[in-house]
Amino acid sequence: MESLSDISLVTQVAVLHNQKAFDQLVRKYQSPVRRFLLHLTLGNEALSDDLAQETFLKAYTHIAQFKAISSFRTWLFRIAYNVFYDYKRTEKGIVKSEKFATATEFPAEKTRAEANSSLYTLHSSLQMDVNAALAILKEEERACVTLQLIDGYAIDDIASMTGMPENTVKSHLRRGKEKLTTYLKQNGYG
Repeated sequence: MESLSDISLVTQVAVLHNQKAFDQLVRKYQSPVRRFLLHLTLGNEALSDDLAQETFLKAYTHIAQFKAISSFRTWLFRIAYNVFYDYKRTEKGIVKSEKFATATEFPAEKTRAEANSSLYTLHSSLQMDVNAALAILKEEERACVTLQLIDGYAIDDIASMTGMPENTVKSHLRRGKEKLTTYLKQNGYG
């Protein structure tokens, strides 16, 4: 029934350009999308907010392309993942194109130790520990682990959201969980 109301809202936006219907979709999915991006960016709230805003902007401008093959939620998370992926690719391109770039000029290129010590101020030490643990994972592993362990999505949903084959998702989950287990045991959790 929930997806039926999403489809109804999407239809109102796509056909009637009803901005109030889109506002309802934003209110419904803003927190989950932002939380997902917050984990991908290792707690960078400002960046997560920017990426979430870009996600909803892209969703609004391309909403007529939504075919209801998957749920609206899955489609929206796929956009969020692609926005993050595009950001990372652009960020890496900028750093590679600069011949004399230093870590201070490009904070995203800091070492993991520096990144862990300079994580943005968060509300609890547990959240900082989670972000530090997630920082050891590759981006694809982090996305899969976050979507399954933190947000509770099934493997087929994660595959749809990320555009990865299900077996690739399973591999990322297995490797990511192994790395997290090792990291947490080494840091007194286990």
